[in-house]
Amino acid sequence: MSVVDDSFKQPMKLEEHAVMPLAGGIMQQGYQCGMLWGAALAAGAQAYRLWGPGPQAETAAVIASQRALEAFRAHTGEINCAEIVELNWKAPTKGRLLKFFLKGGPIGCFRMAANYAPIAYDEIEAALSDKPIETPAPPVSCAALLAKQMGASDLHTVMAAGLAGGIGLSGGACGALGAAIWLIGLKSSEAGDGKISFNDPAASAAIERFLESADYEFECAKIVGRQFENVADHAAYVREGGCAKIIEALAAYLSTDHTIKQPESGEQQ
Repeated sequence: MSVVDDSFKQPMKLEEHAVMPLAGGIMQQGYQCGMLWGAALAAGAQAYRLWGPGPQAETAAVIASQRALEAFRAHTGEINCAEIVELNWKAPTKGRLLKFFLKGGPIGCFRMAANYAPIAYDEIEAALSDKPIETPAPPVSCAALLAKQMGASDLHTVMAAGLAGGIGLSGGACGALGAAIWLIGLKSSEAGDGKISFNDPAASAAIERFLESADYEFECAKIVGRQFENVADHAAYVREGGCAKIIEALAAYLSTDHTIKQPESGEQQ
């Protein structure tokens, strides 16, 4: 996210800091690579700069996120962290962990990010340059609707929009959940609480709240029972009350004062 934002000459340090828990595929759950969450948020930020708040910017953010995601898939062959690194972060075997480090480990991921960032920038720029953008009636995005319901700014609402449908309607891990975790991190960043933990109790509690409302499914396509055809299809689904239970559960949780609790001195990070 940082490299793409810098490419637009619009660094967003607090927002970039807050996206870190999505690394490893949502707090190391192995779903969509953190680079995709970051690229989608960067796309939403640029869409807001071009169109301000509202359905046009949200639609543009979703389309730009779609293009960035498909470019990532073409570049890596996969979109999920677990398949890319061939490792279960939550319960790694010694053999898999050794293989990960022998293949370059974190250095390989940083190299991948460096290679993907200019590709993501080009795809986002191209998507946002296409006109006209056909705009469905609001709400356009489940993730943007969640952000709005919990009182996020217009900028952050549009930034979250591209996470819809499991990032760019890909059907992966729920975009509203990703938005919730990012917004929790953003609240902590704005409060100046310092380092953000991958085992943040507030974000972990939000995941539990989400799973209870989603019949213990993570992925959008499984929750909904299908994959969305386009932005209008997703917007119609949300407009007709789709995923309302999930959005309401997360919004109710996030509307209270949940910030990241840092370990006491001497505790394990």
